[in-house]
Amino acid sequence: MNPVDTFNLDIRSLSTFIAVLDEGSVSRAAVRLGVSQSAVSHTLDRLRQALGDALFVKSGRGIVPTRYALQAGPHIRQILDDLHSLSSGPPFTPATAEFTFTIAANDYQRDLLLPGLLSVVRQEAPGIRLQVIPSGIPTADMLRKDLCDLIISPHAPEATDIMQRGLMADQMVVFYDPANRQAPDSLADYLTADHIGILFGTGEKTALEGSLAARGLTRRTVVTVSNFSGLPSFLRGTDMLATAPKRMSEDLLQDFACAPLPFDYKPFTLLMLWHKRNQTDPAHRWIRNHVNGVAAAMNDLNTQPI
Repeated sequence: MNPVDTFNLDIRSLSTFIAVLDEGSVSRAAVRLGVSQSAVSHTLDRLRQALGDALFVKSGRGIVPTRYALQAGPHIRQILDDLHSLSSGPPFTPATAEFTFTIAANDYQRDLLLPGLLSVVRQEAPGIRLQVIPSGIPTADMLRKDLCDLIISPHAPEATDIMQRGLMADQMVVFYDPANRQAPDSLADYLTADHIGILFGTGEKTALEGSLAARGLTRRTVVTVSNFSGLPSFLRGTDMLATAPKRMSEDLLQDFACAPLPFDYKPFTLLMLWHKRNQTDPAHRWIRNHVNGVAAAMNDLNTQPI
């Protein structure tokens, strides 16, 4: 018997061998595999050369496996099972898993969604540790270079290798202290008021600033903070304005009044972003589904498993 030529073995040829072994017929194996009989015969010829055995011989009107083929069958089935298991990712059991999962999110997204995620993780997967870092205006390289495993942001990088899922909708509104002023009643009133601005710790301004600049509009920003959490202390007891997501009226900015912006500004969708190499990873998918579940409990979006 010749040494096995492994370079002539692949998943397709081994699957063909198993199909012929199971069906006992080249024609039925071809139907099962969705290929022509000649393709099955050609693959068997390559396998015979690689394995150094006839594998199947004629018997009456059909074929029967050789002794070698019968002995090799269980081993080849195991090889195929192992390869299929490898392609679906390593096994994942939440209760015994131990790893650190890094999520990039600014304080708005962090405080809105991640406490709920941590509650689920602590109950179902106590060995998983969450690490939260600021996202700023995220870039594709944050995911490509493994700076984080997941990003939660309304800003999606334009890249074909970055996957995304909408979590919930929100809109920007203007907050103010009702004990010190009324809502701005016009665009001019909004622009001439004193504002608290946001300049993320990573150095980027909010998308709102870019939108105003594109319209040739400017506002008077008298103080800038690095995240939304800095707004309440500066806003309280003043006549200043702060522009922030409306959902903050339920938590961080619940002590203040809010009103619609006095100009058109589209609502935005909070997105979950990840690199496509993690699309089928079971642990990654488990966490994504739970982030999705936390968001689903807060809105009416359709939430099919990811």
